[in-house]
Order: sequence, then C-alpha cells, then structure tokens
Amino acid sequence: MGDNRNVNIPPGFRFYPTDEELVAHFLQRKAALLPCHPDVIPDLDLYPYDPWELDGKALGEGNQWYYYSRKTQNRNTSKGYWKPMGIDEPVVNSNSSKKVGMKKYFVFYIGESGPAGIKTNWIMQEYRLSDSDSSSSSRSSKRRGGHSKIDYSKWVVCRVYERNCSEEEDDGTELSCLDEVFLSLDDLDEISLPD
Repeated sequence: MGDNRNVNIPPGFRFYPTDEELVAHFLQRKAALLPCHPDVIPDLDLYPYDPWELDGKALGEGNQWYYYSRKTQNRNTSKGYWKPMGIDEPVVNSNSSKKVGMKKYFVFYIGESGPAGIKTNWIMQEYRLSDSDSSSSSRSSKRRGGHSKIDYSKWVVCRVYERNCSEEEDDGTELSCLDEVFLSLDDLDEISLPD
C-alpha cells in the first residue's frame, strides 16, 4: 500500500486531508481497529528511513508523505534524527471545538544527535490521539475481544514534507488576486513600450 500507484483513489481526486480529518477519520479508526475507507495510509516503521527515502514507501501526494507509525521516543534514522520543535498543538473538531488529538512538529537533522547535527528543511507533523480518546479506543478494542499484544492507542499518523527555502523569507502575508493585479500594474511603469 506504500506505493502510490496502487492506491485506490479515483482519477481527479487528491489526498490533502486537514489536521482534523487525519485525526478524526484516519487515526481514531486505526486505533479502534475499525476499517477506514479509503484505506490509503500505510503502516511504516519510520525510524529506519531518512525522509528522502519515503517516496514509494509512504502515501505520497504532491510533496507530502503520509503513514501510520508506532509512537516512540527513538526518532533516529541511519543518517540523522528528528528533533521536536515548539510545543504540542491541539487538533480540534471544527463543529464542536472539542479537542480530538494533538500535533507535534519535528525537524530533521543530519548527523549525530546534539549540537553537531545539521538542520535540514524536512518537517514532520506527528498526530496522536488526545489522552481521553486513546484510552477509550484501547478499552473498546478490549471489549471486542481483541487480545492483541499491540496497543493500538499508541499509533500516530505522520505527514512529512520538505519546506521550501523561500518560506523562511516570507513574512506570512498572502496577497489576494486584486493585490497581485495592482502590483503587476505598478511594474508596467518600469517597462518601456514601443511607440
């Protein structure tokens, strides 16, 4: 399932889920051992792979890769490590404003863990269920008779992408279409038109 060519998404459809959809539709169902349609996100033990090796292993859409992985403290790969950035952000249900999960950002560093690592543009967003959801999903799987040794409440879903270098220079202001038109008209003053 990690190979995108085998994904059963109809032509013309793209996989661009919101944070809420990743947690509420995909991760909660995975943790509760319920089927998810479409079943497109593969299980992947991330940590042996460097981010540039995800193509063909994880679900790729555009410049983003998605996969389920087990929650772990060891985020080292063969060539580097994932270092956490900032604090956890809540993922909330857009209708009820109830917290459904948490999102944590990581940046990939090449080299040994510590100050010697070289920061890259690779970013990982790791989504996990909020504590109340993860404990209820593990209880519900036990009620269904699931005596598996795997604790499915420890699953996370990850989105990995390479950040564009120009994003760092951007001040975060997004221009409307009209702004772009007016700015392009200003550029006409600098152009000499033939007589």
